[in-house]
This record gives sequence, C-alpha cells and structure tokens, in this order.
Amino acid sequence: MKDLPLKGYDMRNAHRKITRKKAIIAAAGVAVAATAAFAIPQASAGSRQPVAVPTVAEMRTMTGTAWATDPETGQTLVTADSTVNTEQWNNLLTTRSDKVRVERAPGRFTLLAEGGDAIFAGRGRCSLGFNVTLDNGAPGLLTAGHCTAAGRQWSLTQGGAPVATVQQSTFPGDGDFAVLSYNNRNTQAPSSVDTGNGTVQIRRAADPRVNQRVLRMGSTTGLRDGRVTALNATVNYPEGRVTGLIQTTVCAEGGDSGGPLFTQDGTALGLTSGGSGDCRQGGITFFQPVTEALNAFGAQLAQ
Repeated sequence: MKDLPLKGYDMRNAHRKITRKKAIIAAAGVAVAATAAFAIPQASAGSRQPVAVPTVAEMRTMTGTAWATDPETGQTLVTADSTVNTEQWNNLLTTRSDKVRVERAPGRFTLLAEGGDAIFAGRGRCSLGFNVTLDNGAPGLLTAGHCTAAGRQWSLTQGGAPVATVQQSTFPGDGDFAVLSYNNRNTQAPSSVDTGNGTVQIRRAADPRVNQRVLRMGSTTGLRDGRVTALNATVNYPEGRVTGLIQTTVCAEGGDSGGPLFTQDGTALGLTSGGSGDCRQGGITFFQPVTEALNAFGAQLAQ
C-alpha cells in the first residue's frame, strides 16, 4: 500500500507524482461460421453420439470459474466469468441445487498487477499490503505472491533505488502471498493504512466472516468498500489455480494487487489477489487471508 509511513522514504510524494489514468479494454472474440458452397451429407439422428457432461471434479478446474463456500448457509458458490462459454455455463448449471448456487461475474478473472505506481519491480507495479516484523526481528512487508514474478528487488518509485527484497513467495497453488524484507533494517514501518482521509491503525489480524463489511486500499483505485460473500474460494486464473481465497463485492483494478483488506476498527483481513470487473461498473475481487500469510512466514503485524 502506497501511503504507509516509512521513515526515510516519502511514499506519499511518490504516489502524488503518478497522475496517469489507465483504461483496460477487454476485446471479445467473435466466431463466424462460413456456409460451404456445396452440400455435405448429414449424419442420421440415430448415429449421433451424446455429448458427455464433465464431472464436477473436472468443472472445478475450469479456467474462469471460482468455487467458494458460505459456512453460514452451507452452500457452495460457483462464479463464472465472461470467458466461460455457453456450453460450459450450461454444464455448470447442472450442478445447481439447494446446496450449490451458480452466478455470473462481469468481465474476466485476472490478476490485478500492471506497470504503474506504488511498489515497483522492473515494469511491474503492485500495492503494499501490511508492514510486518519478520521472525528474525527485521522489518518487512506483505504483498501478493503473483507480483513477485516482476522481480526480486522492489522500490517505491518507478526506476528508483530498491528498498525491499523478496524472501518467500507463494503463487499459484495454496495461496497468493509474498513476504519482502526491507533492505535497511532500521526502517520504521508500522502497520497503518493511509486511506487518503486519515489513517487506520492496524492492531490485529483475523479471519473474515461472510457478510462482513470490509475496506480495501490500492494504489490504482484508492479506498473501496464492500462485503465478504464467501470463503475458501478456489479461483482458476489463466496463470494457475489458487485455493483458500476470500470472495468479496469490493472492486479492484490493475495495480491494486497486494493491497490491504481490512476493517474500520483496524483488523487486517487479506491481501488483494485478483478478480473481474472494475471500479466503474463494479466487480468481484478475491483476497488472500492475511492470517495464513503471517503464519506461513512466522511474521507479526508491525506495531
């Protein structure tokens, strides 16, 4: 997250220099069937083979779908983005029951990282999540695991001097999170979130609840709110399958990846992973639970 106070690094001024707005345009492919100029003998109705419907296990790995749970109702929530075609959608509808809910999502599921501002590696841009204290007592930070594909050294300005180094990263698979250590061990970086209209002190980490109202901060779209709709989501991104995510109605866009999901009272909940839609028309965003990331690295929220 771009605006956390760092002793020795002016993150706010770095962010204010970024004024460029980006537009993300999704192109939809259109398949055109050409009619042949000659007749082709048609197979008789009796010779047609029935089309096999994929098993639920096979559908769970379908790119463009997310499978999550609502522990309060016991339902499985299946969400399909715009890349899921009509045949695939119809197959998904066969899973509907009192225990399975199937919904469409606008746009397509993508990882929310791109070139731009906040924290940088090469041409990649993401958002800082939460500052932490590592298991060896050194200062560090959490962000999304998929962000670290852009590089190991991260700075606070495009092309600036590196201030943090990737230590461990998980993506895809059992999560989307990474821990970086600050190169200067004397860096003072408490876990607070600057929302633009004030600072929220992050005092604790917890697991979210379905229907809980939440806030998200990101370097592209700033402060946004919404609610948790499901837990333990498995998302089939084009880049790989990720399990254990939080599903929400909060919008996000490219560059918001890694940013913090939290509550107004200062509870850290997650790190922005990916989703569909945008902050103009709305969308769905998935988050990595922060408690899992902290436990994986033996880290604690910085105080």
